[in-house]
Amino acid sequence: MKVILVPVTPFQQNCSIVICEATQRAAVVDPGGDIERIIAEVERNGATVEKILLTHGHLDHCGGAKALADHYAVPIEGPHKEDAFWIDQLPAQTQRFGFSNAEAFTPERWLEDGDTVRFGDESMEVYFCPGHTPGHVVFFSRAHRLAFVGDVLFAGSIGRTDFPRGNHAQLIQSIREKLWPLGDDVTFVPGHGPASTFGEERRTNPFVRDGVAA
Repeated sequence: MKVILVPVTPFQQNCSIVICEATQRAAVVDPGGDIERIIAEVERNGATVEKILLTHGHLDHCGGAKALADHYAVPIEGPHKEDAFWIDQLPAQTQRFGFSNAEAFTPERWLEDGDTVRFGDESMEVYFCPGHTPGHVVFFSRAHRLAFVGDVLFAGSIGRTDFPRGNHAQLIQSIREKLWPLGDDVTFVPGHGPASTFGEERRTNPFVRDGVAA
C-alpha cells in the first residue's frame, strides 16, 4: 500500500491518497480542499480513485469531498452520522473562513464502529472515535500496521474539544480504548503535522501518555 500525503487548505491538513499497489486503485482520505493538487498527484502516480473516505465533518477535512467525488464519479464513505450537522454547515463555514465554496452532501455510506472499507485489494477497519467531533472515525490497515486518525491524535498532542459537541473525556477514552489496543508498533497519519507511532505517544505525549490521569 502506497500513501501520498498532500497538505491542503490554509490549515495544512494531511489529505492522504492511499493506493493499492497490486491494482493501482486508490482511496482519498480527507480531501479538505485544493482538489486540483490532489488530482495532479493521483495522475502523477497513475492511480484510479475508487472512493473518498472521511474521518470527520470539519471543513478542512471534507470541504473538497463533494467536488472530488463528482470529478471521479465515486462514492463518499464516512464519517459517522453524528457528524452530519458539520457537513450540513459546509457552505456557511467556507464563507466564514474564506475557503473556496464547498457543497453540503450526504455520504453514500455513513460508517459505524466495526465496519470495513475497501479499495482495490486493500481493506481498512473502521473505529468510532468521538471526542474531537461526535462522529469521528479512524481507518486502520491491520496488514500494514497503519492508521489514519484525523484529528483524534497528533504527534505530541491531541485533538481540540472546544468545538460544538466536542468532549475531552470522550476523546481521551477513544484514544486509550480504541487506538492503544491496536499496538505500539502502529504508525499513524494525523490530520495535521508529522506521523508518529502509538507507542511513541504512549511514552511521550503529555496528554495521553501512560501514567497520566484521564
